[in-house]
Amino acid sequence: MDGTELVHAYGEAEDIPGLLRAMESEDPDVREAAVEWLCSASWREDSFFTATARTVPELARLALELPGHRADLLDLLGDLAHRAQWSEEDAPARQAVAEELPSLLHFAHDADTDVRSAVVVLIAACGQEYALPHVPLLWARFAEETDPLVRGRVVTALALLETGDGGWRRDLLTDAEPRVALAAAEDLLRTAELPLPDALVDHGVRAYAADPHEPERALWPAPHKVFTDRLLEDPEAALRATAGGVPLAFEIVDTWRDREADVLPWALRTMTGEDWELSRLAQLTCSLPAERHEPVRAHVRPYLTADDPAVRAAAISALARAHAPEAVEEAVRLVEELPGPYVTFRAATAVAEEFGAEALPVARAVARRLDQGSYYLLEVLKLYPEVALEVIEELTELLARTGTGYPPVAVAVLHELGPAAGDLAERALLACVTERAHSSVSAVAAVALHRISGDPGPALSFFREELSAGFSGVTDWASQLGPAAEPLLPFIEPLLAGGSEVAATAVWRITGRTEDTLEPLARGALRCERLYGSLPHPLTTLTEMGLVPRFAVDPLRQAAESPTRVLKDLMCGEALHPDYVLRNAVRKLLETARVVE
Repeated sequence: MDGTELVHAYGEAEDIPGLLRAMESEDPDVREAAVEWLCSASWREDSFFTATARTVPELARLALELPGHRADLLDLLGDLAHRAQWSEEDAPARQAVAEELPSLLHFAHDADTDVRSAVVVLIAACGQEYALPHVPLLWARFAEETDPLVRGRVVTALALLETGDGGWRRDLLTDAEPRVALAAAEDLLRTAELPLPDALVDHGVRAYAADPHEPERALWPAPHKVFTDRLLEDPEAALRATAGGVPLAFEIVDTWRDREADVLPWALRTMTGEDWELSRLAQLTCSLPAERHEPVRAHVRPYLTADDPAVRAAAISALARAHAPEAVEEAVRLVEELPGPYVTFRAATAVAEEFGAEALPVARAVARRLDQGSYYLLEVLKLYPEVALEVIEELTELLARTGTGYPPVAVAVLHELGPAAGDLAERALLACVTERAHSSVSAVAAVALHRISGDPGPALSFFREELSAGFSGVTDWASQLGPAAEPLLPFIEPLLAGGSEVAATAVWRITGRTEDTLEPLARGALRCERLYGSLPHPLTTLTEMGLVPRFAVDPLRQAAESPTRVLKDLMCGEALHPDYVLRNAVRKLLETARVVE
């Protein structure tokens, strides 16, 4: 094959037989491209690599015969065997790998360290069902091996395959090679009872501190557990390890609630000044008591002079969450100099949320850069109606900039102003609704127009046409008209039959009915999803209703009282952790709502 046929955009080189042929090309670039595609293909979720069992013998042959890429091919075989723990469909691949394994075992004594390591992992990936006969080879490898990394991996492979009490691992806890000692501690911790023994944790911490490295999560099959992941199952053990130098501070607060004050000293100690670290520190600081803010301020202030705008912006966010007064002035300067980047919006938002009226200069800076900054930046004006009123004309002009992201945010600001937005905003919003430049912008404009003018006519006409055409996605926006949306009920009520919580929210907003809307909302609340500001959340709606079904009370109480996170922050925000926002919402509901059968 021509090498240019292989190096295409991701997803085009799906011809596995062709890639296998390419591995035997005389062109090294073609071989390199082919092996990269093959290795990535083993983890693809689509169907083109389903015939793995038939591919295995060819991969084994290539590993035996080719002069190069042997470690890559052995790693790939290990990946294919490893995958069987997740899907029964991959079991034939593991069996096929196990059948080829005997022909590959001599590579355990190869001169190439990577090849020896790949064979050790490959043996473990085949599992006890197939690999037990090869345990003596692993013991022999352990006795002869001189490379610390490979030796440590042999310990892990043996621990996964042997069925005894594993007493030999305790003898290795004080091994001179940190990788070996850590592998022994890692497996002993995996099988230890919770809470984890302090002495065993300390052995692992000392070994890790002597040779820090990224955990090898993707390498080993179950029941292996990475040292750091196992520590996180016991918060006291994780804190003990963090104090010993294992960088787990942020991981602890990602896993456990109300541990921010405990990890703060170690979070500050391990930070290197990356923008993501400062962002995470900002979020952590949201949950600290005021008396713990000063160490954050002292640590973050030097980053205000960073050359990287992202670092500088994240530092402002962290200082804002720590209530450092200079955050306001720094945010103004950032908006003036760099209104475009998203990080500027995050910093300005943090300052506005924490300082309120004292951050009015930030809002005025945003107003001065209204059409020069990111459209996200406009959202700051939602918190400062007095400033938004000063730039009504500019905001209405932004409504015409379709395809830029400005119109929906400008509409949101005008919506917050309500009737105070005046005739100019009313005319501009009416144009958005009637001209239908973009359906979603027209929808939010219709709601804002109703709030400003008090006339539901244009909004009803728009939503009736959208719903008649089958665009049920406008249901939530339509329901924000409240009782005025009653003429739209024939389009919305049928959606209740499918248990739609959006339809339930809409029907309740319009009619106040609870007999057929309460249950779907409660079942939606039990999913414990993130509260996005742009979508109706069942918890918020139930709280507004003042009702909660009895079947939902205990599960919701468990979610509120859980010591571990029930919601992860995949967005890596700088505000209060979404799990705490959810917990607060659940607590408010349970404290205020009446329980009904």
